[in-house]
Parts: sequence; C-alpha cells; structure tokens
Amino acid sequence: MLVLALDTATPTLVAGLARWAADAGATVLAERAVPSGTKHAELLTPAIQGVLADAGLALGDLDAVVTGLGPGPFTGLRVGVVTAAALADARGLPVVGVCSLDAVGSGARTVVTDARRKEVYWASYDADGVRTEGPAVVRPEELELPGPFVGDPAFAGRLRADVVPAEVTTAGLLRAARPQLADPSCAGPLVPLYLRRPDAVPPTSIKPVTR
Repeated sequence: MLVLALDTATPTLVAGLARWAADAGATVLAERAVPSGTKHAELLTPAIQGVLADAGLALGDLDAVVTGLGPGPFTGLRVGVVTAAALADARGLPVVGVCSLDAVGSGARTVVTDARRKEVYWASYDADGVRTEGPAVVRPEELELPGPFVGDPAFAGRLRADVVPAEVTTAGLLRAARPQLADPSCAGPLVPLYLRRPDAVPPTSIKPVTR
C-alpha cells in the first residue's frame, strides 16, 4: 500500500510517501519537512509534488492518505486536513486522521509542542508508545510530569527538564495510523484537535458609526 502522509500542526509541515504493509510496517520512500511558519497553504502542495517527484511516483499511484489532526493552530490544521480530504475524495481513497503528537518520538515519553500564548500542547505515552494522557494544552510550569520530554526544546527552561528535539515524521504518522490502515472501515471522521477557541471571534455587538 502506497500512503501519502501529511501534517500541518506545527511550524514545520511534513509531507511523505511510504510503502506500508500490515506485516512489515512502513518503509519511507521520500519525505520533506519544510519550515513553514504560517505559510502552510502556499507550501503544502509543492511539498506533496516534491515527494512524489523524489519517489518517481504520481498521485494516481496512491492507495491511502494519512493526516495529522493536531493539536495545532486553526489555520494550519485546516490546510492539512482539507488537503488530505480533497485528495482522498478525488481519488476515491481511504483517509486516516491521527493525533499529531502520536507521531513525535517513540516509546515512553511526554511530547510537548508550541501552542503559542506561552503554552504547550502535550501528551504522555507508555513504554509501548500507547497514549496514556492528553492531548491537552497547558502552561509548561503547570505540567507536573517527570518526563522524559521530547518535542520542542525551547520549553526546557520552563519545564525545568531536558527536552529531546523531535518533530512529526512520516514514519510516526504511519505508526499512529496502523490500526486504521489495517482496517480502513474503522477510521473515524477527520475532526481537527483544536483544544481551544480561536483568537478571532464574531463581534457580540455592533458599534454605532458617528460622523
């Protein structure tokens, strides 16, 4: 099975291609991790085209699509989720959504990524890589967990612990999606994990205009 994996939950968007089989796992064929900031919409499609070219393949060769559902910023998540849904719909392919934090690191760990507003998104995992807590959002000083921490090392000081640098990877996305890839019928709808309300909200009152 040829799988396209996407994630736009962090400032580094990920697009990758991998061969996946239930008995052998994933073999990554091509991957691009692009520092994108807030330019996911402009950079995601070229990244997809790039990994297809790197692997010498075409969209018509795909058998499934996997996308990270966050947690992450509203705009960035919408870009990845909508792109994955559109590609899958156009090609008649199964599409699988996974928690993006599940695709960061492996084994026993607590993953932390930048949630802005001086906060982190986090989730904890046992030795088998199974998520035991989270995802959630909190100020680093309030995250009372022993670690080990992986993810964004910029928060090491506020966590008062070392943070091993790690990001979302194609292999991590497919590892998280393994149950749904094995049985696409069990894949749920693509519901982004926003975890909090957007900064921009409709006005609650209309101010009179004066001349």
